[in-house]
Amino acid sequence: MSISTAIVGIGETTPTRRSNRSIRALAIDAIADALDDAGLTSADVDGIVTDAVIMPNTVPHEYLAAQFGIARRFDGSLSYGGAGIVSAPMVARAAIEQGLAHTVVCVFGVDWGSRPSGPYGFHDLYPAKKTFEKPYGFSGQPTYFGLWARRYMHEYGLREEDLAQIAINQRANAILNGRAQQKAPLTIDDYFGSRMISDPLRVADCCQISDGACAFVVTTMERARDLRQRPVQVLGCGFATEPLTGDDSFTQKPELLTISGANQAARMALDDAALEISDIDFAEIYDCFTISCLMQIEDLGFCAKGEAADFIREKGTTVKGSLPINTHGGLLSHSYLLGAEHVIEAVRQLRGDAGAAQVANANVGLVTGLSVPDYGVLVLGRV
Repeated sequence: MSISTAIVGIGETTPTRRSNRSIRALAIDAIADALDDAGLTSADVDGIVTDAVIMPNTVPHEYLAAQFGIARRFDGSLSYGGAGIVSAPMVARAAIEQGLAHTVVCVFGVDWGSRPSGPYGFHDLYPAKKTFEKPYGFSGQPTYFGLWARRYMHEYGLREEDLAQIAINQRANAILNGRAQQKAPLTIDDYFGSRMISDPLRVADCCQISDGACAFVVTTMERARDLRQRPVQVLGCGFATEPLTGDDSFTQKPELLTISGANQAARMALDDAALEISDIDFAEIYDCFTISCLMQIEDLGFCAKGEAADFIREKGTTVKGSLPINTHGGLLSHSYLLGAEHVIEAVRQLRGDAGAAQVANANVGLVTGLSVPDYGVLVLGRV
């Protein structure tokens, strides 16, 4: 049975490099804000969804349920990080359609700004990386994506100025947003003056490091119409992966310059929504690095392989452009909560609540979550 669902409440902690509060406290704050935003109480909630790796190990579902007094009828998770939280509405919708829950809270956060290892420690989960890659210099995500960027330059003639344009455009969006970690303008001179991290990626090519949490509430469209906020309809969901282990990711991919699952997940979500990629008014694309954002623009189907740099210049990706991308500043300038904040921003845009960063005629938004080798796509619509 197909049931139309919507996001009816959102909560987001203030983006910050280091918080003086624990990740558990931040997650509780985000959920409380999301429920208040929707005009609901914890007594209305009967399901919790997060990613399957990061949150269950830092903020267990039963801990959250106990703090709010939630009697869970459904408890779910999928993938990890960005792919997990962007795909959370798909899990929530499945639970609602099966009668396993009526109102589901989706939550995600990290304290990687405070942890000594930050995000770099994550890949220690994979024995081959810890044994065969880290000791020889492949240590940390900038190294992996620097490899992709250099190979892409070799194959398609990409220039450093092309990467700069992505960072500059998103910083302009972040300034309009007003809540982002980065609030100072970024010029082309600033970009080239920023420190090299992993050639050819500079500081400005790399995402923020953050502490924080986001939460959003999913329920039926029927119930949503009676709640406090204008509902944002879940039009389509897609999740895809390729048969690679975490040990293989980034360095051992058979096709280095293709984002795993992006095209398949996008096609699934768009088919689910009965839409085409040309129907998208704005996109919140997982931008851990400028090169990953550029490659996804191609693999999602906005343009052909090797054409993203020209596409960005011609279309314009600021909030005033023809295809606004990462209207809050993205992971590069807003915060690094692995794409949870992308979902929150898309909801704000479709509710018309984005203030100075509001996209004109924002009716359909696309959100992506990248967790190599997994990928999630969410299509949301204004009601």
